[in-house]
Amino acid sequence: MRIGAPRAAGADPRLVAVTPDAARRLAGLGHDVVVEPGVGDGARLPAHEYVAAGARVADRADVWGADVVVTLDPPGPAELDLLRPGATLVAQLAPATRPELLAALAARGVTALALDAVPRISRAQSLDVLSALSNVAGYRAVVEAAEEFGGMFTGQVTAAGSTPPARVFVIGAGVAGLAAVGTAVSLGAEVHAFDVRPEAAEQIESLGARVVRAADAVQQVSADGYASAQSADQEAAALRAYAEQTAQADVVITTALVRGTAPVTITRTMLDAMRPGSVVVDLAAPGGGNCEATVPGQRVVTDRGVVVLGYTDLAARLPQHSSRLLGTVVVNLLTLLTPAEDGRLALDLDDPVVRGMTVAHAGEVTWPPPPVPVSAAPPPAAPERVATPAADPGAERRRRGMRRTVLGALGVVAGGLLVAASPPDAVGHLTVFALAVVVGFYVISNVTHALHTPLMAQTNAISGIIMVGALLQIGDSSPVVTAIAVVAAALAGVNVFGGFLVTRRMLGMFRRGAS
Repeated sequence: MRIGAPRAAGADPRLVAVTPDAARRLAGLGHDVVVEPGVGDGARLPAHEYVAAGARVADRADVWGADVVVTLDPPGPAELDLLRPGATLVAQLAPATRPELLAALAARGVTALALDAVPRISRAQSLDVLSALSNVAGYRAVVEAAEEFGGMFTGQVTAAGSTPPARVFVIGAGVAGLAAVGTAVSLGAEVHAFDVRPEAAEQIESLGARVVRAADAVQQVSADGYASAQSADQEAAALRAYAEQTAQADVVITTALVRGTAPVTITRTMLDAMRPGSVVVDLAAPGGGNCEATVPGQRVVTDRGVVVLGYTDLAARLPQHSSRLLGTVVVNLLTLLTPAEDGRLALDLDDPVVRGMTVAHAGEVTWPPPPVPVSAAPPPAAPERVATPAADPGAERRRRGMRRTVLGALGVVAGGLLVAASPPDAVGHLTVFALAVVVGFYVISNVTHALHTPLMAQTNAISGIIMVGALLQIGDSSPVVTAIAVVAAALAGVNVFGGFLVTRRMLGMFRRGAS
């Protein structure tokens, strides 16, 4: 079949749904690819690369008249007139908010597949355009914030003094939020993040950020993994957490969207409490904005000097990367629709992924799709449970604390008895030993991970001293002393050998060419 890739129909021509690499892979599926002149100019993809990939450059009418038309933006009235009956359109169509467009496509007999209506199931993740672009937008949000912020994200230690790292607060830990968290952490910022979904805390911590906790704002785990509208009490608790964090933050990145609508998370009162020069990047600007000062598509500076960025084209500001992701999604979709790789489209409406994306077919509007079945088997019956009193969450902590206190007291008593029964010369040795244990414990336990390798070298030196002392005691007249010296020398030797071996392997990781 002939696949047409026109220039973007919307106001932003930088993104392209079919890259030269995608065109080459589509040709491998048996399709003929035609592109409009200048289709890749915004992403710096010249026409000769498309030709080298096996595509053909044709005029606009020829491209829109193809069997399958792939574009990012929904078509306007002029483009609708160029679509031929029976054609297949692949685009972002916003089917929930544009019923008139769906009706027009159905009236022309066009089969429409909405890239922004992919079912949220594991098998469809490779087709999820929204997640791919959200990931780019989260990264770009940090870049924009770094451009506006009047300092470095990472802390600095110089001869002239030191500067603390920037403090970044991210609201929402979805795809965009986690991308922003990871980017800010990699730049050296001190990152704090909050999400109403309790399952997001582990993901935040895995990226090296600190989780902001507000127990009264946490929602139960949702069936689809997305946040739902908060109750009044939950919203109030969340706003209290936002107010506390924004007052300390240098950069705030908001990503909260509930079914496409942006709830208010940053009030004007919170903006007034932020330091002059602070930056707010509102990734929810396309949905109206999380910040009360957000103007979608614009940069706003408040009276207090806080910069609020409401850009709606963050993914398009990295056109090459975003277009590459879009092209991969299109290839994945057409691979699914061309199972025989013979250039023939097979629209299997029994497939829940295909059915979920199909919003118009055979002259009818097919939106909304039927619910996606999660499992064909009925869930197992829950076993009967005997009601038990709610456990006190602090009881176990108190029991552990009591055990530690009792054991510590017993240890002190035993040590006192040992000292009392020891000869005077041994008291001094026991005192030095006890102090060495205490000091060694606190020194080792408070060493940062970055110093483990040099610390290992120091412990190797200590083990070497122990080995020398043990060797000097071997052959003593007392068999007990000799036995202890042999064991000490053996253990110290193992420690020295193993320590140098591990140190060598760790240092080898930093040598050029090391795997």
